[in-house]
Amino acid sequence: MVFLHRIPRWTLLVAVFALLAIGMIGTGWAAAAGLLALAALLAWFAYLNWPALDGSGRLLRIVALAVLVGFAVGRALERF
Repeated sequence: MVFLHRIPRWTLLVAVFALLAIGMIGTGWAAAAGLLALAALLAWFAYLNWPALDGSGRLLRIVALAVLVGFAVGRALERF
């Protein structure tokens, strides 16, 4: 958390959009790596917020991560 407070606020937003753009525009393993990195970042945020969430919030985060990982697997396997 200290690391997040030290970086400028716009840095995290730019990183999320960059990883999403790499995942959506790219192909193959590069796109899958971008989406998996984004999933790891979102999983970390979900972990940090987990105690404050109710059941529906937890379910929504699990579904969002599953969809993102599914897209990453689809990007990785699109050449086969």
